Amino acid sequence: MEENLRKQIAEAFGKTGVDVHTYSPLTLAYIGDCIYEVIIRTEVLMDGNKQTEKLHRDVTKLVKAETQCKLIPIWEELLTEEEKDIVRRGRNSRSYTKAKNASINHYRKATGVEALIGYLYLTDRMPRAIYLVKEGLDRIAAEEGLRNS
Repeated sequence: MEENLRKQIAEAFGKTGVDVHTYSPLTLAYIGDCIYEVIIRTEVLMDGNKQTEKLHRDVTKLVKAETQCKLIPIWEELLTEEEKDIVRRGRNSRSYTKAKNASINHYRKATGVEALIGYLYLTDRMPRAIYLVKEGLDRIAAEEGLRNS
């Protein structure tokens, strides 16, 4: 079985001894933001070839803080206690950056989502991260028509 991307990167750069449990929620959100976007971009690309501005428009709808914060109530019944704690810690973290296109409430909730995605990535649980994102977006789409399932 092929090793996962995180392990490949860590081994290539000789960074295999870090304990992810020592990372702050904002550090988890930092990588989680990127991983969430990779999941979304990949999903959008799987719909077929499009002009890049159409790809950007479709991705932007799904990665914005307003959409991410809608995942939290959907995930409530799906998350383990450990995962709920990561989301809560991420949401309650005080960031020194300001939300550009989101309310502070949406920004903080989105930070909780990103912290969880980052944590799952760094603990080699990408299938779980993908499942949660897909399940959440499928439920949002059913209510709001955001994307094709």
